[in-house]
Amino acid sequence: MRLFAEMTREELRAAAPDALAVLPLGATEQHGPHLPTGTDSIAVEAIAREAAGRAAGIPVIVAPVLPFGSSDHHLIFGGTLSLSTETYYRVLRELLESLVTDGFRRIFLVNGHGGNHELAQLAARDVALKHDVRVAAGSYWTIAWNALVEAGAHRGCRLPGHAGVFETSLMLSLDARLVKEARPHRDHFVESDPRGFHLAWRDERHGAWRDIDGYTDSPDQAAAGRGARDRDLIAAAVAEALVAFYRG
Repeated sequence: MRLFAEMTREELRAAAPDALAVLPLGATEQHGPHLPTGTDSIAVEAIAREAAGRAAGIPVIVAPVLPFGSSDHHLIFGGTLSLSTETYYRVLRELLESLVTDGFRRIFLVNGHGGNHELAQLAARDVALKHDVRVAAGSYWTIAWNALVEAGAHRGCRLPGHAGVFETSLMLSLDARLVKEARPHRDHFVESDPRGFHLAWRDERHGAWRDIDGYTDSPDQAAAGRGARDRDLIAAAVAEALVAFYRG
């Protein structure tokens, strides 16, 4: 595994045709009163690098994380830097076009923010229609869904939720200094269905984010050990996906 930002243009030119480029997609947005606004970017960058390091037998180059996403639904809380739907799609298209121009024939967008999910997949499709390249896009929690559910990661929380047990546990495992105490508590919420039915459609209701104060479930129940377990499962699943895509 190599990092795009640490390579010279000559090194990239030589490596690109045979390498898999991985572009982590993050966001900068409010994550409740207890998590940093860079949570999604911090988590997906770590996951992308860990997964790339585990992707045995294939050359992987990890690009810098894109730290801004489609986050207009969080603007009501402040602490958010968002790109509009149209702008975000265009940014992804242009970054993908750049990687194609750089010589990459295989590109994988690893997403770490729910608001980016559909737009990343559309951008991947459209660039592959235009160029003789292969482009994949997937959110790390959907890629690792079966492994996470088997380990019980959906128990007592929303998976992945937002600034709840799942993400707070990830952040505790990555950098506990960034998690503020006391973390909020919530008694009433519905944990994710392990069958993943909610992944089949997108359910949006005006005012829903304000009603839950911008975070799901009960982040005071998060634990660093839980986050480390989940991150390990995710990195393994994403690594498997990278290898399968590269060799497919």
